[in-house]
Amino acid sequence: MTELSPLSAASSLTSVGTPTLWAVTIVGVLVLLVLDFLVTRRPHEVSMREAVGWSAFYIALPLAFGGWVWARYGSQQGVEYLTGYLVEKSLSVDNLFVFMLLLAAFAVPSVLAQRVLLYGIAGALVLRGVFIALGAAALQTLDFAFLIFALILLATAAKLLRDALSGHQQEVDINKMRSVRLLRKIMPVVDEYHGTKMTVRQGAKRALTPFALVVVAVLATDIVFAVDSVPAVYGITEDPYLVFATNAFALLGLRALYFVLHAALSRLVHLSYGLAIILAFIGLKLGLHWAHGIWDGVPEIPTPASLGVIIGVLVVVTLTSLRATRGQRPDRREVVSERH
Repeated sequence: MTELSPLSAASSLTSVGTPTLWAVTIVGVLVLLVLDFLVTRRPHEVSMREAVGWSAFYIALPLAFGGWVWARYGSQQGVEYLTGYLVEKSLSVDNLFVFMLLLAAFAVPSVLAQRVLLYGIAGALVLRGVFIALGAAALQTLDFAFLIFALILLATAAKLLRDALSGHQQEVDINKMRSVRLLRKIMPVVDEYHGTKMTVRQGAKRALTPFALVVVAVLATDIVFAVDSVPAVYGITEDPYLVFATNAFALLGLRALYFVLHAALSRLVHLSYGLAIILAFIGLKLGLHWAHGIWDGVPEIPTPASLGVIIGVLVVVTLTSLRATRGQRPDRREVVSERH
């Protein structure tokens, strides 16, 4: 992490992001997003070959970008970027569980699933941009911003751990969702899907389709995801540009990753424990960083050590999950009902 105390961070933030680099990156993200929309313009079921191909592309691209950051700006920025990307990718896998629940609850046809995911990704990119800007402003103006971020992450970690220990299963009740209830008050809703149409004419009036409801529901969950993920990556790097880049690259590959991991996700039964540990660790790292700016004797956790801890936790929970679910062959319906 860049050596800035909380008090000095309140006056300035160092960043590798020049106006030109920001512009090129944003244009590149928009191009990739438009490409995804063009690929999915004709609804179709995604084959494993197609999903694996796009996933490989969206993993190779951010890794290559990380190599460029390392070569261009040095090992510190390179490690910060790669660590932040790993954290965001880990959190995005957990987000896929919620997307699965929503798609199942709304009975989204398989041919429309990837278009729903793309709307969610597009909305998440916009929301992350807003939260990243707010986070940067907080770090520049508030000397206790790191402490606030630390408390958010520790609270989130505690909730994840509590839900995991209690065996809590996430469920989606469409009729209780605020976004759905609000939309139904504004406009009538038809029962059938009409492709990717958001509205259809019903007599003399326009009516919403279930596709519109699920898209809004996915966008609503994006807000919750942003509250957790942005402070988490700010715990790795204070550079707003690297925070945006890690978020963007982690999100862009979600569409393809969803179909690659769809059947395997239910086997990651210990992922919540791992994410709770990671978020608590980053929260501790942020708290120590804030305290170090006030008391020099307080130690800080270096980013390379953070990378090692995060990789170690993910490896352990993956291995223990696979061991715990050995012999299981979940189908699509089991994926959304067996997660702890």
